[in-house]
Amino acid sequence: MTLKNLLHKICGAGCVALVASCLVPAGAKAQTAYVNCGTNAAGSTVYLEVYEYDYVTDKPSFPGGEEKMIKFINRTRVYPEKAYRHGVQGRVMCSFIVMPDGAVSNVKVLRGVEHSLNCEAKRVINKMPAWKPGRMNGRPVPVRVVYPITFRR
Repeated sequence: MTLKNLLHKICGAGCVALVASCLVPAGAKAQTAYVNCGTNAAGSTVYLEVYEYDYVTDKPSFPGGEEKMIKFINRTRVYPEKAYRHGVQGRVMCSFIVMPDGAVSNVKVLRGVEHSLNCEAKRVINKMPAWKPGRMNGRPVPVRVVYPITFRR
């Protein structure tokens, strides 16, 4: 399920929708950000409240754990030929949201290396299978994850 589909399902008409807000213990400040997800059918701006990775009670996880994720990335990643020939290498820092249903959404490059490597890093993340979603107080919530994709010759 994409971010926009989830939001459309949750909020049809209305002004600004703040989705997936959960109870936060008294005195605690939620580590959240609001992601602009476009507009709904009524033309109102729709936002999604997204939790930061370090704040949620249960962190989202790739199926099979970190080792399986590294294998997935290494198996899926294709070094762009032109970048390889020219010796371009480096680490592309990406962020993405793991939705309450585990789907990966809203992939962005935070710090890139070169256009073709940045595009390949985004492609690999978009191909990831559904994750085990993050949880806040027992409820699945959208969580922002930051992860590097490394290209070395």
